[in-house]
Amino acid sequence: MLILNSINDLNWLKTKGLIPVIIQHKISGQVLMHAYMNQKSLKITLETKKVTFFSRTKNKIWTKGETTGNFLYVKKIAIDCDKDTLLILVNPINKTCHLNEYSCFKNIISDFTFLYLLEKILDKKKYSIESSYTYDLYQSGLKRISQKVGEEAIETIIAANDNNKKETMQETADLVYHLIVLLKIKNINLNDIIKILKKRNS
Repeated sequence: MLILNSINDLNWLKTKGLIPVIIQHKISGQVLMHAYMNQKSLKITLETKKVTFFSRTKNKIWTKGETTGNFLYVKKIAIDCDKDTLLILVNPINKTCHLNEYSCFKNIISDFTFLYLLEKILDKKKYSIESSYTYDLYQSGLKRISQKVGEEAIETIIAANDNNKKETMQETADLVYHLIVLLKIKNINLNDIIKILKKRNS
């Protein structure tokens, strides 16, 4: 992977001044959108760390999220082997697509990811949804949520010790779900947990 260091690293002549850009979620790997940049919009992106494009239809520069607050914060910018395309890894704020979807490529994405689970849990934390176990759980408070994590952990251990594979998987799913709810109520980002694991791995 070639990392972009300056706007001069790209072959602007070949692309006639517009570079195609693929936006990808840094953690999940989900492709969020595709657009174009000119030299000025790329320079703004590098300076502000917020993804900024050039709109071919409106013939102007625009920062993604400037009207909605759904910014794309740059984590890494890579160049392809021909130096005529950019891949930008981002931490997105809320939904990326203008159709109120998390990705502009929703229809071809079928995997149930941790990112999807986190987003659904966060939605239910914010809004009262009829018959929502997640919302009711948040309303019950930290002590109840912590208690549920403990209960699910014990049930997972019991199922594993009984050599019941199916039950172990079911209880593990319950444990992971309740643990994510606990992290959310404590405002702990799962990305930070991943960073700790990556550091330990090194």
